[in-house]
Amino acid sequence: MRPLQSQKWMWYILPGQITNQGLSIVIPLYIIFLGGDIGEVAIVSALQNAAVAIGSIFWGRIIDRFHTRRSILLISFFVVFLCSLAMCFTKSIVVLYCISPILGFFIVGRNPVTQLLVMESVQKNLWSWLFARTSVISTIGMLAAMAIGTAGSPYFGLRPYFLICAASSGIAMALSMMVRGGEIHLERSSVAHSIHGLRYTLSHYHFIFPKILELYDFKHIITIFRGKISNEIGIFYIAIFCFNLGSNMYSTAWSPFLISRHFSNSGVFLNYMVQTAVMLAVFFIAPKIISKMGEERSTLVAFVPRVLAVAIPAAAISIMMGSFSTTLAIISSCLLVVGFSIFNTASSVIFFKSIPQGFEGKYLGVNSAVTGIGVFTGALVTGEFTKAFGYSVLFFSSATVLVISLVLFVAYFRHRLSHKAV
Repeated sequence: MRPLQSQKWMWYILPGQITNQGLSIVIPLYIIFLGGDIGEVAIVSALQNAAVAIGSIFWGRIIDRFHTRRSILLISFFVVFLCSLAMCFTKSIVVLYCISPILGFFIVGRNPVTQLLVMESVQKNLWSWLFARTSVISTIGMLAAMAIGTAGSPYFGLRPYFLICAASSGIAMALSMMVRGGEIHLERSSVAHSIHGLRYTLSHYHFIFPKILELYDFKHIITIFRGKISNEIGIFYIAIFCFNLGSNMYSTAWSPFLISRHFSNSGVFLNYMVQTAVMLAVFFIAPKIISKMGEERSTLVAFVPRVLAVAIPAAAISIMMGSFSTTLAIISSCLLVVGFSIFNTASSVIFFKSIPQGFEGKYLGVNSAVTGIGVFTGALVTGEFTKAFGYSVLFFSSATVLVISLVLFVAYFRHRLSHKAV
């Protein structure tokens, strides 16, 4: 019987997630504090998302080549520590343009390590339990980051918050020393063979590239644009692209939008904290909903709260003032994560069932690629689009793209059903 990795390593997830979530919220707020606007926020977000995708490929190849775990964690947390310090002492948005891709490239380094450590720490029949446990720890870290920001930002401002992120990254680096040298050398492709690992990956990190993609791997998408459908999975990929495009248009604009509605920094942190608390609650409820409704119906139903979440600020922007705006913002944020949690859980199961045996690396890589392009494009277009047409038009456009994604999923399910019936 092979030796198992100790489970003590998982505690680095808590301070690591405090850093990750804290930086994701404070960086847009800091850009606005330095005199920037939605345009600068969108550029920084796009640069960081692009670096995350590239980093996912790089660190994954390093893991498969050298089977290292602890070294990658130490490097990742150390560079994030340095980036957090650098952002604390900079007063230039241009410098943030340089730091953000470095941060994105290294911050993603721990993600494939975490996935494999889960699968190396317990027997296969316990993977679901340990993935769920790490998800809860991760969410608690997110809540802690936002609680610190909510309570502390009125007193110490934004710049010292970067020091808190640096400190938590340092703690994560120390805790990652508990990771032993690997007696077990699972490849990252093993994630694609487990519905628990795949669901965790798609819900938390979006990107995993078990192989370097070639143009031929995108044939199912290319044939659709040529007027043919060689495999209905191509429709699924385009639907995922639209889902991430519409979602990230909303997400990129959300913090600047709240500031434009005269939310304080503490109010922004509070909004995200309530949102994350709801996400934690839905995490336990979503599997029960899906088991009753089925994956396909759950995927479609999940678009209802998602689209409503985006439509609320679009329709109510003129009346979002005072305490009423806080209520509307919280309702919008909570509906967003309700839809997201159900959608990701159901769609990841559907995707897992769609992967032919022996083609896991290709299918998962293409899914990650279209997800990355959707996230990057959503961030990139948000800035100039909002400056040209305003937040209301942006949110309505985001909702429209999500509806297009819904229509594509309906087409995917119908085409798959008709294919099975033949």
